[in-house]
Amino acid sequence: MKSSCLKSSILLVILLFAEYCSQIEAKKCQSSGKVVGKKLPPEENDWDLFSRQINHTKAFLTFNVFEESGDYPPYCDEKFHPNDARAIALSTGWYDNASRCLKHINVTANVTQLGVATKIMIMNLLVLTTRVVSASSTVWKALGVPHDQWSGLKITWSYA
Repeated sequence: MKSSCLKSSILLVILLFAEYCSQIEAKKCQSSGKVVGKKLPPEENDWDLFSRQINHTKAFLTFNVFEESGDYPPYCDEKFHPNDARAIALSTGWYDNASRCLKHINVTANVTQLGVATKIMIMNLLVLTTRVVSASSTVWKALGVPHDQWSGLKITWSYA
């Protein structure tokens, strides 16, 4: 008898709680005004800075593989490319939602006393990077960079 009374009491509490919960109404959301943010300085605002800079943009060049031994095919055409292709990947802001896919840029490096430039096709996106471009071995060779220095290089680039 005690067991059935306890079960009935628990059931009653559950039913009362369910009834109470069903009567609660959610408050409607209302805008509290504008969200005030801080404008980043140009050197930290990838999208704003890179959309305004057209000539001689400073960047850091890294090495990338665009052939089938790489992780995945480039976003621009979803095809792998041989090492002799002059291909480059741009950081997120410069890539600009693929609007620059398959277009060319000029990259200049001061490996020797004279600056060396080469024309390269944009093939890919570098996610979560700022001020970085990543090029195939052919680009590094065209710039005259010794193989042992392919870990990184300061360069400038501009639209071709």
